[in-house]
Amino acid sequence: LGYRAGTADISGRLSAALVGVLVIAFTDVWWFLLLLEFYLLGGGFTEYKYKYTQSLGSAQGKGGARGYKNVFSNSIVAIAASICYPLFPEAADTILYVYLGSVATATGDTLASEIGETYPGSPIMITTLKRVDPGVDGGVSSLGEAAALFGSLAIALLALLFGVIGTDSACILGISIVAVSGFLGTNVDSLLGATLQQRGILSNNGVNVVSTAIGGIVAGAIWMALV
Repeated sequence: LGYRAGTADISGRLSAALVGVLVIAFTDVWWFLLLLEFYLLGGGFTEYKYKYTQSLGSAQGKGGARGYKNVFSNSIVAIAASICYPLFPEAADTILYVYLGSVATATGDTLASEIGETYPGSPIMITTLKRVDPGVDGGVSSLGEAAALFGSLAIALLALLFGVIGTDSACILGISIVAVSGFLGTNVDSLLGATLQQRGILSNNGVNVVSTAIGGIVAGAIWMALV
């Protein structure tokens, strides 16, 4: 469906399938469905006003279609958490939140990028708070921040709906942890984009790996600290 819709090329489609197989093999189908929601939301919002972002020169290449590098850079932390989940049962809950935090960060970042670039005004640089052109790495806007929070919260609520987060008294805490970590991870992505990426130290894919790792670590650390 992603290939037919033009949101993923052949390499992206095959890579996503491989990621899905690994996640299901080490966890279960519900974990995979959460990652699938990231792909669906990311692909869907890539098409959102694509012609507008294309006119700015900031839209995804190949008509918005994502390839294997984008898939793996956003999913490698989720894959690692999935593999570790059955291997370290004593830390299963913490690893679960590392997974959820990384997926929430990937989703929040993708929605912030795709929706935020349609912001009618000029975004501000996250490091200097000065106005910059749309599409500049590190630029943030109120629309992009709202989209980041929406994406992170969507993953948190779906995790509850799918039973990945329990419906006991700790469910509100779990939802909050995932939403907050995803939102923070998205802003870390913007900070890295404004610094290391602009200096050529990290590529966009490298920024994705680091930010999803930080989002996951933040979620796991908060869970460990509060539970």
